[in-house]
Amino acid sequence: MEQKITCRVLTGPTASGKSEIALRLAAEEGWDILCMDSMQIYRGMDIGTAKPTKAEQALVPHHLLDLCDPRETFSVSQYVELAERTVRQLYMEGRQVLFVGGTGLYLEGMMKPMAMGSVPADEKLREELHRLADGPDGRVRLDALLRETDPETADKLPLNDVRRRIRAIEVTRATGIPFSHQEERKKEDSGFNWIAVSLETDRNTLYARINSRVDTMVKAGLTLEIKNLLSEGVPENAQSIQAIGYKEFIPYLRGEISLAQATEQVKTGSRHYAKRQITFLKRLEGIRYVSAGQDSTYETVRNILKSAD
Repeated sequence: MEQKITCRVLTGPTASGKSEIALRLAAEEGWDILCMDSMQIYRGMDIGTAKPTKAEQALVPHHLLDLCDPRETFSVSQYVELAERTVRQLYMEGRQVLFVGGTGLYLEGMMKPMAMGSVPADEKLREELHRLADGPDGRVRLDALLRETDPETADKLPLNDVRRRIRAIEVTRATGIPFSHQEERKKEDSGFNWIAVSLETDRNTLYARINSRVDTMVKAGLTLEIKNLLSEGVPENAQSIQAIGYKEFIPYLRGEISLAQATEQVKTGSRHYAKRQITFLKRLEGIRYVSAGQDSTYETVRNILKSAD
């Protein structure tokens, strides 16, 4: 049997301290860092996404940053395919990897391979459905298409889980049986062994860190970054600009609200997002939790992630 590739993950809600620990750990262990953040994939969006600085990227090799133009959309399935390809390439070069980020959908897509592996892929259909999903109201239209034959699966899968929705349609069309009614579901083996750690902290401390981070971003020139994106032709309704930390400043740039109001909206939105991240990650099996901000935090994270060695 082919040996599985070990993939280490450091995740947790926004502002929980992932990046600091990951940078130190990766530098000490000689691991490459793979970005697992759905907004750091966009070029030119550095301040509002807390993207690793050029100096930090010079310390440790970073991958899966700046993948696309902020005018473009980027799906979970695209990320999973690119991430798996990157891991395999690095493995062939003798490199070990550490995924860092809080995008739960990305982590779920990688840790939980698709069911029904015996049904071959229909690349033409996949391409067609991805184009549909990436178009105007694409995810809603994809949902409607899935509901025509399998409303049960449509109810179970998040609207953003484009990869699994497409796979459900693919399997249903290939077999003539709704995905939810398939008698046998064999988990595909992706060939990866996952070791995942999530940082956790009390809500008051986390929210204080979020508020402080937002203030720092604004002082660092976040509004100028957004102005530049818009002046370069990125639409206000682009997937990238709809991210927390960007969309809230559009009314400010129009003169409709004050800078203080926009900043407070970002803080509120970020706190709500952190809460959703925590809830989502709790649903995923196999994640170990470590309290952030403790004297023992770094060593505990390090020992867990090195347990595969």
